[in-house]
Amino acid sequence: MTDIQQAALTYQCPDNAFKDRIILVTGAGDGIGRAAALALAKHGATVILLGRTQEKLEAVYDQIKAMGAPEPALAPVNLEVARPADYEELAGMLSDAFGRLDGILHNASILGDITPLDQYGYSTWEAVMQVNVNAAFYLTRAMMPLLKNSADASVLFTSSGVGRKGRAFWGAYAVSKFATEGMMQVLADELENVAPIRVNCINPGATATKMRALAYPAEDASTLKRPEQILPAYLYLLGPAGRGINGQSLDAQLR
Repeated sequence: MTDIQQAALTYQCPDNAFKDRIILVTGAGDGIGRAAALALAKHGATVILLGRTQEKLEAVYDQIKAMGAPEPALAPVNLEVARPADYEELAGMLSDAFGRLDGILHNASILGDITPLDQYGYSTWEAVMQVNVNAAFYLTRAMMPLLKNSADASVLFTSSGVGRKGRAFWGAYAVSKFATEGMMQVLADELENVAPIRVNCINPGATATKMRALAYPAEDASTLKRPEQILPAYLYLLGPAGRGINGQSLDAQLR
């Protein structure tokens, strides 16, 4: 285990570590995205909640307000159908509201099918690539001017173990996560010593989420960590503790 990986796993986030930071979280209405948004807000961040379902985003908004954290912003976006112009429009709105962006957590993903590639549905393949790869690119590209306005910005992509070593039947999801790792590496290399933006990947590992239940329907979810239990590495990479860390692919937990 590297020193950076060890530091990420054992990180204890100070109460106000994210004070005055503006962080956008995709898939913020449920699962890891919801847990991360709540944790970021608890530690002082103004969180932009991006997701498909308005009602879920509003529920997270209400939780954040109830804890007395900075007021979040809602960004209802369906990543499967949104086009580049939609992200540019969102970037304009956020520019008017905040003027900068201090971080993006690319958390939203869809699983697709667990099936052999020679039986994989074309429309499912396209949907997975659209959400997991294209949307992450569109959003990052649109938000780049706002990220460059930050003194210390962090872009954190979500990877997977099957995006580091291919596994039979994981189809579009595995391929999309290989693409995510590649996108992170390219962007990190481009921005090294050019802009105050660091770019990394995180693999959440086996976590009790709806996606995990779809992939492993017979698994006992009580044996898995809950989303709120795997957040130290997320907070480490998104916040000031991760300053200077760039181009890394870390794990949120070790099993």
